[in-house]
Amino acid sequence: MTSRLAERPETPPNPSIVIPFSRDTDFVERAILDQVHQKCAVLGSRTALVGLGGVGKSQLAIEYAYRTRDRSPETWVFWAHASNAARFEQSFRDIANCVEISGRQNPTANIFQLVHDWLCDEKRGKWALILDNVDDAGFLVEARRTGQNGQTSGIESGNPRSLVSYFPQRPHGSILVTTRSEDKALNLVEQRDIITIGPMSSEDALTLFENKLGGVDDGSNDGDVGAELLVALEFMPLAIVQAAAYILRRRPRFSVRKYLQGFRESDRKRASLLDYNSKQLRRDREAKNSIIVTWQISFDHVRKIRPSAADLLSLMSFFDRQGIPDAPLQDRSEQINSRQDQRESTASSCVDDNTGYVNDEEGSASQFSMSDGFEEDVSVLRNYSFISVNTNGTIFEMHGLVQLAMKKWLEAHGQIERWKRQFIKNLDAELPTGEYENWEKCRALFPHAQSAAAQRPKEKDSLLDWASILYNAAWYALRMGKGVETENMAVHVMKVRKKILGDEHSDTLNGMAM
Repeated sequence: MTSRLAERPETPPNPSIVIPFSRDTDFVERAILDQVHQKCAVLGSRTALVGLGGVGKSQLAIEYAYRTRDRSPETWVFWAHASNAARFEQSFRDIANCVEISGRQNPTANIFQLVHDWLCDEKRGKWALILDNVDDAGFLVEARRTGQNGQTSGIESGNPRSLVSYFPQRPHGSILVTTRSEDKALNLVEQRDIITIGPMSSEDALTLFENKLGGVDDGSNDGDVGAELLVALEFMPLAIVQAAAYILRRRPRFSVRKYLQGFRESDRKRASLLDYNSKQLRRDREAKNSIIVTWQISFDHVRKIRPSAADLLSLMSFFDRQGIPDAPLQDRSEQINSRQDQRESTASSCVDDNTGYVNDEEGSASQFSMSDGFEEDVSVLRNYSFISVNTNGTIFEMHGLVQLAMKKWLEAHGQIERWKRQFIKNLDAELPTGEYENWEKCRALFPHAQSAAAQRPKEKDSLLDWASILYNAAWYALRMGKGVETENMAVHVMKVRKKILGDEHSDTLNGMAM
């Protein structure tokens, strides 16, 4: 009786590839793939691909998996979905079934222990394990309970042990991780083993776009129209694939040229095009195919773990995407005062009520606390690749498409005017007059003043701050010989101040005299 109930011995299968995606025949060779192979070829290596959602991390991992199999047919290649605990456990069960681990069908078996022990056994041969979408590593690093002797029907009962502990580091195996967050990657790999994935090169992007269009030429892609569109898409793979799918679905009544024209029409039209949710065979079923939604999901996660970092990104989305200085970003309180009020507030903020002297210790401690919080916010946003920083650490940059995604989110949640007001007040507090001694600072802030000019606020107080920005920017533009910019800004200043302050107010007269 007992012998009949026992599992029959199974013939060990030959090494194979366990991956839920087919190979992409349109895959474009990217130089960074060689770096992935080099790092993963090291015995016992653990490597992480980190980058913004939609930058092509999973596609690189898929191609790496198939090439590993091509180069070394005796190597097992496993794929595990690591977006949540349930899918991760199912992936390990799939691996156990594929390699036919004895005892896997026992309902009380600890599937993680079984797979761990199999991976540790050198007699099983070489293997490569890919952990895809480790964007929430909490369930991997938290200690969970397993039953006595490591037996459990799931991952929720028994002696505490983290799932990470089931990833063996053995000379005959390697692990490749994909994630949007550097912090999450550091739960699994060393800093030196992180490979940052950025947008494609212009040549690779054009090849991908042409591949996805299927080589169909409708006569609309003359000249550099395709190249211009790729620049507008910032060479982001998911955005490129999205655009190609949108165009193909609407041909012959739609073309590359029409897509580019629509993309340049307005932020609203641009967001609509980028929100297109095309079906893609080589993206996880839980991943969103719209690049706008992909980034908004990452933003929602940032909001949960550090709301102040989400506030910083909201504020940054109103600046020109390049050359964003840190000074206008420091204050994100809704109660920020006008320029005059700020000067008065600064003069009295650290004054002791009893002595009338400045309390340097309290002031320094407060400033340090604020600075420390700001640096942590910056760190979180950089970890998610939402922003980058220059070599001296004082100037930030964002993808223009990330800014667009942020504004779409803010608009959907009724926060667009709030952060527009904040942006205008902060910039007004920083932008000086156009006098010669201020030219260096004006030069750095002028692109952001131009951005402000295109974002007129609704409220009266904010309108006056907006006019103040345009006045100082026009002053600087006049000194630089920028006649068109000077005139356009001066006209806006005059109209706003006449309407709110009246014809005889000194600020109105100053604006008219420019």
